[in-house]
Amino acid sequence: MKTALTIAGSDSSGGAGIQADIKTMTCNGVYAMSAITALTAQNTLGVSGIMEVSPEFLGEQIDRVFEDIFPDAVKIGMVSSVGIIKMIADKIKEYKAVNIVLDPVMVATSGSKLISDDAIDALKKHLIPLSDIITPNIPEAEVLTGMKICCAEDMEKAAEKIYNIYGCAVLCKGGHSLNDANDYLYTAEGGKWFSGERIDNPNTHGTGCTLSSAIASNLAKGYSISDSVKRSKKYISGALSAMLDLGKGSGPMAHGYAIDNEFTK
Repeated sequence: MKTALTIAGSDSSGGAGIQADIKTMTCNGVYAMSAITALTAQNTLGVSGIMEVSPEFLGEQIDRVFEDIFPDAVKIGMVSSVGIIKMIADKIKEYKAVNIVLDPVMVATSGSKLISDDAIDALKKHLIPLSDIITPNIPEAEVLTGMKICCAEDMEKAAEKIYNIYGCAVLCKGGHSLNDANDYLYTAEGGKWFSGERIDNPNTHGTGCTLSSAIASNLAKGYSISDSVKRSKKYISGALSAMLDLGKGSGPMAHGYAIDNEFTK
C-alpha cells in the first residue's frame, strides 16, 4: 500500500488541516501519516486559539515517520513560523523526501494575511523551491509574484512566473476570487487549464487542504502531476456535491462520500 505524510495543523472541528488530510488520503487509497505543527481550537464559525508545537518536537515526529514508514508523498499545509518552516525544509532534504505538495497558506480568500512577513519570506526561501507542486489561491499567487490577478490571463502569467522563480509546478486556483472553479496548472511541459463544476454549496471549509492532500495521494500512487490534479478535482467536486451540512458556519465537505462497504452501512 502506498503511503503519504501530512505536515499541518490540527482542526478540532475535523473539516480542515490534519483531519481533512487523513480523511482525504484514506479515501484516495493511501495510508495516511501525520506530523502536527499546531493545535487549534476551532469550529465552522472560526478559530479561537492556536498552540504551536516546537520545531524540535515537529522534527521528532517527522523523524519517527521517515525512519519506519518512508512516505511516498508529503503534503505540507499551514506553517506559521520561521522555525517550523526551516525544520520541515531540513527534514525534507535530510531524508530526500519525494512528491512534495505544498499548500502555501499565507492569505485568506478575503485577503487577510494569515502568517507573518518573516514566515512568508522563509516559505519562499526554504520550502517552495523544495516542492514538486504548490497550490496557491489567487491572493497567495499575488504575494508570490507581486502582480495583481484579475482574470484568467493573469492567472496564466502568474503561474508561469512562479514556476520560473521557484522551479516547481504551480496549480493556481481560481476559486471564489474569479467566481469559477477553474484552475491553471503550469509545469515543465507548459500550461494547462482544468475546468471545474461550480457547485452551489456554502460548506467549503477545508477545500484547499483536501485538494492538496488528494494530489499528494495520487502522486504517491504513481500518477503524473497533471493526472493527479485531474483526479483530485474530480474527487473534491464529488465531496462538495454530496451536500453535507454540519455546523452553524461554513461546514466541512463529505470526504467519505465515495466509501461504500459493509462497515459504512
